Amino acid sequence: MAARFGFRAAQQTFRQPATRINFQSNLRFNGQRRLNQTAAENATQAPPQSGFAKLWNSPVGPKTVHFWAPIMKWGLVLAGAADFARPADQLSLSQNAALMATGLIWTRWCFVIKPQNLFLASVNFLLFCVGATQVGRVLNYQSSQKGQTVTQEVASAAKEQAGKLEEAVDSAKAKLTK
Repeated sequence: MAARFGFRAAQQTFRQPATRINFQSNLRFNGQRRLNQTAAENATQAPPQSGFAKLWNSPVGPKTVHFWAPIMKWGLVLAGAADFARPADQLSLSQNAALMATGLIWTRWCFVIKPQNLFLASVNFLLFCVGATQVGRVLNYQSSQKGQTVTQEVASAAKEQAGKLEEAVDSAKAKLTK
């Protein structure tokens, strides 16, 4: 009995109602009709818009947050670029690493969201570039503070080895004279 009930339930779910078939056939007809427009249908369409009107009515235009968020984010990019004039010892590694990571993550996200916002992607990419440049400056400064320049390191290593060599020669002489 349970098997028959399951079979009947499956039959009901696989049947398509007539309204769905009609909807699909109308969709096909309307889709073809849109490709083949007549002169009368073209006349009912809106007139072409100017460049400003296209921007104003765009899904990422000034009437939306998709426009104003990148405008405000340019402040971060400009502040980071202004720090190019600062000495590297005054820059924060964690702050610039955060700017770099934010720029990288949100640049990718701008291509995933709908509507795709290339204006926001561009500001995030430049935020990543500014952050990466500053992180590079800070890391270069920190590595230069830990050690000496290459020539100074080579000279000190040579002096150290020369001192060890002199000690070895002296100890050898002391053993030979005894």
